[in-house]
Amino acid sequence: MLELRSLTRRFGDVTAVDAVSLTIAPGEMVGIIGRSGAGKSTLLRLINRLLDPSEGQVSFGGQDITALAGRPLLEWRGRCAMIFQQFNLVERLDVLTNVLIGRLYERNFMSSMAKHFTAAERTLAIQALDRLDLVPQALQRAATLSGGQQQRVAIARALVQDPRILLADEPIASLDPANATRVMDALRDINTNDGITVLVNLHTLDTARTYCGRIIAMRDGRVHFDGPPADLTSARLRDIYGTDNLEADIDESVTSTAIPARAA
Repeated sequence: MLELRSLTRRFGDVTAVDAVSLTIAPGEMVGIIGRSGAGKSTLLRLINRLLDPSEGQVSFGGQDITALAGRPLLEWRGRCAMIFQQFNLVERLDVLTNVLIGRLYERNFMSSMAKHFTAAERTLAIQALDRLDLVPQALQRAATLSGGQQQRVAIARALVQDPRILLADEPIASLDPANATRVMDALRDINTNDGITVLVNLHTLDTARTYCGRIIAMRDGRVHFDGPPADLTSARLRDIYGTDNLEADIDESVTSTAIPARAA
């Protein structure tokens, strides 16, 4: 169980996340929506401990994550894998090595960069790439791949960490609709078949409704909605997006990376 208690993060006079309290059950796939600047990305970084909270607590399985330091903190980041909008691959390295870097949390950085990986680790990486239809690209430099392929490499890298939680920060924001669908399908497959908890930040409301059984909506650093997609009424959306011109505002976010609805 992932629990956030009054989680707060300030940057000077700006409160990016404001006293957020949430409980995420194992195996949930949760979509987090809201306008730019609502606090979505900061929230994920607080969970992963890429940022430290100003106040409040993150706990997982009864362990206080906010108190971790050193090796225990690295181990947490291994169990709580992060996928970024801009992929964060080492473009000069081949795809297989980029995936194997996900083992960084089990070894030191220099041995990873020197490609001192075991046969078992290489097998694990190939299996992750096969799952994401990327084995033919295994020896290509990451820079030669399309954006959608690079994002799937990032997902494969996260998988070899053997995570309990997968955090995805706007993973489809820069992708065309076809590649966005492949990425979201991959995240849903991981959630459904591996039982890994997935929290995904999304600009696209329709995507959140299609893929996520639970939606959390943020505005001004606070949670303004937490529930099933069916309960996300027009009145609640107006409150979340803070505009009377709701239809135009939502349409802009949805059509930027529109994904056709499909059966769950």
